[in-house]
This record gives sequence, structure tokens and C-alpha cells, in this order.
Amino acid sequence: MRVLGVDPGLTRCGVGVVEGVPGRPCTLVAYHVVRTDPDDELPHRLLLLDRALTELVAEHRPESVAVERVFSQHNVRTVMGTAQASGIAVLAGARAGLPVQTYTPSEVKAAITGSGTADKAQMTAMVTRLLRLAEPPKPADAADALALAICHIWRGGTRSKLAAAADRVRRGGAR
Repeated sequence: MRVLGVDPGLTRCGVGVVEGVPGRPCTLVAYHVVRTDPDDELPHRLLLLDRALTELVAEHRPESVAVERVFSQHNVRTVMGTAQASGIAVLAGARAGLPVQTYTPSEVKAAITGSGTADKAQMTAMVTRLLRLAEPPKPADAADALALAICHIWRGGTRSKLAAAADRVRRGGAR
């Protein structure tokens, strides 16, 4: 299974593509960070993010998309930008006809490190080890996106396939 993971952000949006099957080591395909200029108008930034994510989905041809679920933070302005970027990521997957699953940060941390309270350094170290990389993916947004993809393969791959099959049946296109 090939998964495109997205760590949503309006200024820096991490994207990681990983292949694997549950219970086996995963393989790195690629990672990217989509950047937008904070001085640009919001509609322009969202459009740039949409175009970049759409191109990455077309380029890497994932079977599903995993997006970090937005959670409440203290800074409302930051959470709004993250929520908008998350919506763009979900839309990019849905537009391509792919199943999209969201995960909370603690779900991803628990899947990758065994602890839902792991810090950024622990997450990056585990992603580096799990993907057998010579050096950590940088910046942290890329490592987080890769962690999302790994989490989805290990925890959500089966769930997404079942949901997609049920959706096809609901639409009358059972295979």
C-alpha cells in the first residue's frame, strides 16, 4: 500500500509518501514541504497549497491519504491556518477519489513510538529508524508527514479499505 501523509500547515505543509504493509517495515518513496509566503493573501496561499498537493497526489499515485487531525491549540490564529490547510489536504485526496483518514497527533505518536506523549525529537528518531534512513528527514514537518503515512499503513490501511468497499457498495458499484 502506498500512502501520502500530510502534516497540514499554511506556511509549511509536510508531505510524506511511504509504501508498506501492516506488520512489516515501510519504505520511503519521497517527502516534500510545501511552503507559502505568510505575506501573501490567504486565498492565494490556499490555492498554492491546493495546486501543490494535487500535483503530489498525481505524481506519487497513493492508494490513500492520511492527514493529521486538527486539534485545539491556544493560538486560534494558528489553529485556523492549520484547519484550512487540513481541509485542502482532505480535498486533494477526495478529488482524486482516494480514501482519506485523519489521525490525532497522539494516535500517530503512539503508533510510531509506543507513547502518545512522544516529543518531536523522539518522533523524528523513530521515523528515521523505521524507514532505515541515513539521516533524519528535515524539516520536522516532513518527518511528521512520514509518521502519518506509517501510522496509516500500520493502523488504518485495513480500516480505509473496508470504508472504501462499503462506500462503493452504497453507490452501487460493488466489485
